[in-house]
Amino acid sequence: VRMAMLGLRLVGIEDPDEKDNRKKLIVYVEIDRCATDVIQSVTGCRLGRRSLKYKDFGINAATFLNLDTGKAFRIVSTEESRALADTLIPGENDPYKRQLQGYQRMSDEDLFRVEPVEVPIAETEMPGPTKKKATCARCGQVVRDGREVYDGDEVLCRPCAGEGYFVKI
Repeated sequence: VRMAMLGLRLVGIEDPDEKDNRKKLIVYVEIDRCATDVIQSVTGCRLGRRSLKYKDFGINAATFLNLDTGKAFRIVSTEESRALADTLIPGENDPYKRQLQGYQRMSDEDLFRVEPVEVPIAETEMPGPTKKKATCARCGQVVRDGREVYDGDEVLCRPCAGEGYFVKI
């Protein structure tokens, strides 16, 4: 929650639920853990709106981008904050409660590393309707938003190009 609130403040969005703000914000998350669920809940960004982007880096980090201003900040949770929580709340035996109480007391500087960044964003990554469609030459599947692969002149979907996460039976 703190990461999402900090990110919103840094990019100048006070109320993400306000209608005018819904199309201003894109958040890139770098982990498929609970932090991503919370960021989605606090910011209102969603994969289905194309305002939440998932990058599988395995890092508890998120980048907040204001499309109107171009302002962007990457926020990474610090590993040191876990140990700091232990020292701040020494009498609590439950590690979950100790972390929760510690995190509530810590400053943003203790919890996160923040860096201003630039996020080049292609037109095919933007929220809104599909900008580009291609049809796979092998299976006929329509591929949206520039996700097709080229094998010479042949247009392919990623599964036909050998990049599938599944095996057909």
